Amino acid sequence: MNRYPVWKYVILGIALLVGVIYTLPNFFGEAPAVQVSSAKATVKVDAAVQERVEQALKAAGVQADSVSFDGNSVRARFDTPDNQLKAKDAIEHALISDPSDPMYIVALNLVSRSPDWLTAINARPMYLGLDLRGGVHFMLQVDMQAALTKKTESYAGDLRTALREKGIRHGGVSRDAQQIQVRVRDDAMATAVRNLIADQFPDLQATSAAADGGALTLTASIKPEALRRVQEQALKQNIVTLGNRINELGVAEPVIQQQGLDRIVVQLPGVQDTAKAKDILGRTATLEVRMVDESTEGRAAEMGTGPVPFGDEKYLDRNGQAVIVQKQVILTGENLTDAQPGFDGQTQEPTVNLTLDAKGSRIFKDVTRENIGKRMAIVLFEKGKGEVVTAPVIRSEIGGGRVQISGRMTTMEANDTALLLRAGSLAAPMEIIEEYTIGPSLGADNITRGVHSVVWGMVVIALFMCVYYMLFGVFSTIALSVNVLMLIAILSMLQATLTLPGIAAMALALGVAIDSNVLINERIREELRAGAAPQTAISAGYEHAWATILDSNVTTLIAGLALLAFGSGPVRGFAVVHCIGILTSMFSAVFFSRGLVNLWYGRKKKLKSIAIGQVWKPEDASQLRSVAGRGTGTGGN
Repeated sequence: MNRYPVWKYVILGIALLVGVIYTLPNFFGEAPAVQVSSAKATVKVDAAVQERVEQALKAAGVQADSVSFDGNSVRARFDTPDNQLKAKDAIEHALISDPSDPMYIVALNLVSRSPDWLTAINARPMYLGLDLRGGVHFMLQVDMQAALTKKTESYAGDLRTALREKGIRHGGVSRDAQQIQVRVRDDAMATAVRNLIADQFPDLQATSAAADGGALTLTASIKPEALRRVQEQALKQNIVTLGNRINELGVAEPVIQQQGLDRIVVQLPGVQDTAKAKDILGRTATLEVRMVDESTEGRAAEMGTGPVPFGDEKYLDRNGQAVIVQKQVILTGENLTDAQPGFDGQTQEPTVNLTLDAKGSRIFKDVTRENIGKRMAIVLFEKGKGEVVTAPVIRSEIGGGRVQISGRMTTMEANDTALLLRAGSLAAPMEIIEEYTIGPSLGADNITRGVHSVVWGMVVIALFMCVYYMLFGVFSTIALSVNVLMLIAILSMLQATLTLPGIAAMALALGVAIDSNVLINERIREELRAGAAPQTAISAGYEHAWATILDSNVTTLIAGLALLAFGSGPVRGFAVVHCIGILTSMFSAVFFSRGLVNLWYGRKKKLKSIAIGQVWKPEDASQLRSVAGRGTGTGGN
């Protein structure tokens, strides 16, 4: 009746073993470290960088516990924060020759002290939130003037195309700051241009034409309401883009919010790879497709024997050779719907495969059809500096919206470039104007208080259960400990971020778990009062209490899921721990505690009594009531 088959004990043992293994990393703590990663997509971090780091530390007389290379970055671990700071200065001095244009990012970090065998099976500690462990805080300034200039440049290109399609002759379309100037021959042409702007460009307003050397110059500018809309959209797009990039990094519970009219605050609580986060967020990578100037003047400028022609710009490719491209932008990263790394089918070189939207596909098809035999440059702008990724010759018309770019990239560079482009282009450049890393000492007091609240709460509960329910209270206390163990293990496996609200949810989970055991123990007492045999009372107690426990936990779980679905930030952190705690409490309070009871009492065939505290018999209760009634009556007389 009260016996578990062997396979059930095997399952309980496996669950307990897994819980212990995945809880262990949380007790080893973290060590201060310095992490070196690439600041540009074209700079590779490899074993040679690791050797340079080791040499820099040796020259500075700083002893590292370990220096490792994980494929994307180099991490040096130290015993004290003082050595960490000394090592950071030494590594920066050795690797960064030009602080204004750094090739590497050297950042302070924390790495787990977990043994290698735990890390090998992906047993890692759970993240702690910004209020406990600390994290990274960024404030980014959005360059709104650059967003407006970019939008004006786009309008100038569209206007130039519309004039050509309508057959309206003009002397040139140019952009001056945030105004578009169109040179026309006479008033009739000015009127035609003005009518075209009114019909096809509702966000532009054209002013009167002014005479300039025998010609007329018509000036158009963006309307004030459209300017505000451009700024709002630029800020929203940047927030969405940052969110996509952080999601690509796998950061748990990030905080991305607008501050003021042109600033964005990004908080990454519990993030460990701070250098990579700064790298990805700090990049303002956007893609632009432009035509290469094939004229004599353009080729002379490429060779360095002549100036850059008017209307062109000079950029370097990945080999350091100059490429002269036209200022007119054919396509931007806004026309991208996807970007994935891959390999060329013929050369097997790493590539980035782009997928364009309908508008981009149509433009790209027209441009390639009209410029066969000419070169097209794909320019990647990163942190305000442009670089020609590739400048292939157009061999034929390219349709279908699928484009492959390559340029002697490594696999890591192709992955990083695809990540940046896939995460979305920034509507305007951003600059990190405030950055700080919150160290673990700031949240040490919160951690201490939170742990003490959980531990002392558990101790008081254990004492009460052991005194009130005796041996069954011991079983309940052991089950409660298993509940905490399983909860921490699952949070660690999910790499969830634990915050102060999460610790509060953990304390609440203790109450929910012990409540289930109280229901079971009281139900067993009721069966004993009714005259049931001890073995029958144990079996009936667990079976009858299960329905009540399930109902109460399901309703509580529904409330937790509502918090998880509609909450944000700390509320979601509370909801995650709360929901997981409910599930682990049902496992520990019902199945695990039943296994302990069956192991202790199940093999005793002639069981006469069980240690579950004082069981009041009905006749004892009636005698007490009669004595109490006589006492009350005497007092009344």
